[in-house]
Amino acid sequence: MADITTTELRQRLQAGETPNLIDVREPWEYEEGRIDTAQNIPLSSLPDKLDDLDAWKDQEVIVHCKSGARSSQAKAYLTQQGFTNVRNLLGGFTEYSAG
Repeated sequence: MADITTTELRQRLQAGETPNLIDVREPWEYEEGRIDTAQNIPLSSLPDKLDDLDAWKDQEVIVHCKSGARSSQAKAYLTQQGFTNVRNLLGGFTEYSAG
């Protein structure tokens, strides 16, 4: 699945959509600023949380971090685990919060 731009995500959130968002940054980063509907699961904790995310396997899941590097790893990992529609937020939270 193609990645998602910050513009597209912002438009969808403003339209009232609630996509499955995972923020893979560390808790302290999440506390400094976040996308309201995002669930914080640090990249290192993702393997331990797979059971909690099982219902999302065939749904769109958007992952993001600060710039896109960790979320690229998260996208690859989730895809390897059988998730069928994982999208990375291009530019990450840095670009999202600048818009």
